[in-house]
Amino acid sequence: MNHYIHNINPIIFPIFGDIALRWYGLSYLLGFMTCILMLRSWSKKGAFEVPEKEVSNFVVLLAFFGVFLGGRLGYVLFYGFDSFVNDPLYVFRVWEGGMASHGGFIGVILFIFWYARKHHHSFWNLTDNMAATTSLGFAFGRLANFINGELWGRVSTVKWAVIFPQERGLHFGQYDLPMIGKMVEAGELLPRHPSQLYQAATEGFLVFGLMLLLRKTAWGKRPGALSASYLVLYALARISMEFFREPDDGLFFIGWITKGQFYSALMILGAAVIAWKKNLFVRSGAAQIK
Repeated sequence: MNHYIHNINPIIFPIFGDIALRWYGLSYLLGFMTCILMLRSWSKKGAFEVPEKEVSNFVVLLAFFGVFLGGRLGYVLFYGFDSFVNDPLYVFRVWEGGMASHGGFIGVILFIFWYARKHHHSFWNLTDNMAATTSLGFAFGRLANFINGELWGRVSTVKWAVIFPQERGLHFGQYDLPMIGKMVEAGELLPRHPSQLYQAATEGFLVFGLMLLLRKTAWGKRPGALSASYLVLYALARISMEFFREPDDGLFFIGWITKGQFYSALMILGAAVIAWKKNLFVRSGAAQIK
């Protein structure tokens, strides 16, 4: 057996009882902290309308109402609706896992719409600046997914494929290497693409870098341009990576389009609507984001 066996402790160190600092929590913290630092810098330069001293509160509120609440409700509606119908309290059991990135997008957009109206800010200024920071958080999150041994990829024979004991409900500390070796020989565990790392690289770091480059262009400074660009870039990256990721819950349309690909295609449609509404394909020297 030449493939790497996933054997990473998701806990950095215990704090008290079942309370511990976990890599997953640290990834969210890093994502939000980098977001705050970037938005503060842009606010200080006058490129982000939220005052510098209010940026932290803005990000904290967005994280709770947009990312966490939207992500959880999105997961329940998109992937766990049957579980919710059978047990309505399922929506509150977040410790069992289940956050949907597409639900998080919807939650963030709704929160920003409310915040912009309440504080008399430009909706597009807020969404464009957030779009330029979001992917770095996704990169950290996908790395944490790999550490947790969740959201693994499809079966593969590539040399860098990984054996995920979590596939059989085994978690860190519940197995040893000889035990996993026997399960692999029996065909009970199969090597899989480390799709979490693929997604971290593409949906995360790659899209983040491209967004920063677009932000410096004349076209990227037009209201709505970065928002539309992010929707397209993330959707294309997610659609591509879904071919390596084990589908969350079945397939759509002729047996090969996943739910993640379907929802991502809708994001491209949303980007087209933004481009049409904001005349992004019409020549203009307008520049709203510095």
